[in-house]
Amino acid sequence: MTLDSLAPGRADAADAGGPQDWWATHVDTLGVLCAQGRDAAAFLHGQLTQDVNGLSPGTARLAGYCSAKGRLLATFVLLRPAPDTVLAVCSADVLAPTLKRLSMFVLRAQCRLADASAQWTVWGTRGRRLAGQASDAAAWSVSPLNAPDDGWAVAVPSADGVPRSLVVAAPGVRPALLAGAAEATPEDWHWDDIHAGLPRVTAATVEQFVPQMVNLELVGGVNFQKGCYPGQEVVARSQYRGTVKRRMALFTAADAVSAGVELFHDSDAAQPAGLVVNVARRGPRTALLAEVKLAALAAPGAWHLGSPAGPALDRGTLPYAWPVEHDGSPAAA
Repeated sequence: MTLDSLAPGRADAADAGGPQDWWATHVDTLGVLCAQGRDAAAFLHGQLTQDVNGLSPGTARLAGYCSAKGRLLATFVLLRPAPDTVLAVCSADVLAPTLKRLSMFVLRAQCRLADASAQWTVWGTRGRRLAGQASDAAAWSVSPLNAPDDGWAVAVPSADGVPRSLVVAAPGVRPALLAGAAEATPEDWHWDDIHAGLPRVTAATVEQFVPQMVNLELVGGVNFQKGCYPGQEVVARSQYRGTVKRRMALFTAADAVSAGVELFHDSDAAQPAGLVVNVARRGPRTALLAEVKLAALAAPGAWHLGSPAGPALDRGTLPYAWPVEHDGSPAAA
C-alpha cells in the first residue's frame, strides 16, 4: 500500500480495510456534557475558546477548554438546541474531570452542568445526508432529526468529499434514523476525523497543547474576538506574535500507535520532535495526527515512533494549509 492510497481525496476504503458507502456507528468513545439554565451559554462563553453566546440553533462549532497556561484540557463540538441549553460532545475519557473543573467556576451563574451521556447517544455516519439535512449542507450546520425529541445531526467536514454527520440522538432512535446503514466501528469514524485534520484531546494528551499546536484555530475552534477565557492571553500571544513553532501533521504507520507517544526525527535524534494527538487503526495501517516541530518538518530525514530507532512513519497530507508563521517559516500541509 502506498501513502497516496490513503491521502485525502481518495476513496480507497476497501484497500484500507474499512466499510464502504453508507455506514453508521455508535461512537462510544465520545460523551455529552450538558449546560442548562438562563446563564448556560454565557458561562461557557467565558470558559471556552469559542463564541458560545453567538451559537445559533442551526449551527455547531468546535471549541477548546484551556488551563490558565493556555494548554488544552478538552475539545468540544458545541450545539445549542434551545436558548438555555448547550450540549458539548467531547472525548468520553476527559468528560468527568472536565465537568468537575468547570463546575468549580459556576459560582452564582444560573447554569447546571451534567454528564448527559445517558440521555444522548453519539453516532457517526458517512455516505449520505440524513433526514432533515439539505443535500448540500455546509460543515457544522445542524438539523433536527425525524421527530422533535429525536436529536440533531451535525454535518461535519470530510477529507474526501463524502457526506459525514455527527448525530446526537435520544436512546433508541437508531432503527428509524439509520435504517439500511452498514455497521461500522468508532475506529472508522476517528479514521475519517484524522484525515479531515480534526484534533480531539483525550486523557493521554490533556494539557499538552496550546490550541494552535493542534491546528484548532485553522478548523474554526478559536474565536479571537470573543474576549477573555482561561489561557486567552497565551493563545492570543501565540497567534499575533508569531510564536507558533509546532503544528499538527498527518502520518500513517504499519504499527499500532497510542496517543501521547513521542515522535523523533533524524535531524535531531537526541530529543523528541513531536507527540501523537489522535490515532485510528484500519486494516493493516494506523492513521495518526501528531503535533510536531516545524523545524523538523523542514529538515531532511525520516520520522520515527517512540524512539530514534523506532518504526518509520509516512507523512500524509492534511486537507487544509498551515499559515505562514510570523517568523517566516513556510506554510505547509
